[in-house]
Amino acid sequence: MTPNAADSGWFESVDSGDLAGAADAIRRGSADAPADWPAQAVEAGVAADTDDYYAQLRTATIDAAREAVAEREGADDQQLLHAVRAMDDATRTANELAERCTEWANTQFDDVASGIDGAREIATCEPDDPVQERVVALATRIDNLATEADELRGFIERLAPEVAPNLAEMAGPVLAARLISLAGGLDSLAKKPSGTVQVLGAEDALFAHLAGRGSSPKHGIIYTHPYVNGTRPEDRGSAARALAGKLTIAARIDHYSGDFRPGIHDELDDRMATIRARADDGDGGGNVDGDTEEEQ
Repeated sequence: MTPNAADSGWFESVDSGDLAGAADAIRRGSADAPADWPAQAVEAGVAADTDDYYAQLRTATIDAAREAVAEREGADDQQLLHAVRAMDDATRTANELAERCTEWANTQFDDVASGIDGAREIATCEPDDPVQERVVALATRIDNLATEADELRGFIERLAPEVAPNLAEMAGPVLAARLISLAGGLDSLAKKPSGTVQVLGAEDALFAHLAGRGSSPKHGIIYTHPYVNGTRPEDRGSAARALAGKLTIAARIDHYSGDFRPGIHDELDDRMATIRARADDGDGGGNVDGDTEEEQ
């Protein structure tokens, strides 16, 4: 089983002690049918006996797995995943600390605003005593953390169109990154049906519904898209289905071909115009003919 010969063992093209070569042969090799590989390895002089063969195979497969994981973790979509999670963590932490900091600062300074803006104002103050020094130091760190969150957002806005041009165009770079993050990667997102994409981020509500404790969620994180939150409540389910269907197609195009296709964006715009026109026509909203889209 080698990259070039399906009827020979993976070990036949690997020099003794070449762990990298063995791992590569394991990852890239294939065989048309099973064979007695241990016996072939012993006959070829690669292994002393069956136990030695399996010991070598174990080492090679572990190295191959490590190499595959390292390669996967270094992929661009994984960098986008980590960036958006880091941005959200930095934003949440900065906001929480800002509330704590400004509450504390109000005992030391006059007219302190709340939130990040208040912390940034405090960071510019000159402390007069050790207490104020600690408050200002904390505010400075909050300012730095909030700035880092802003810079991460800028990084995401630059990287997302490179990783997933259609998804980033359709959803916006940050929402595209969040969808990729929730799915665990662009390849995972591309393999999901549109019904699953529609409720990504609403897992708690979905599980509550499945347990009989609530209604089925109409949307998850895609609610932040203007095509959903900007549509009247009666038609948001339709808007979410239409958007999720096209997002699924966009993710698949990005994953499998990577080329930008303006047509799918025009189709979504036309579909949303039809859905929103119901309000002008006095339609009561909800499911109507043509609105039960199949999962893509």
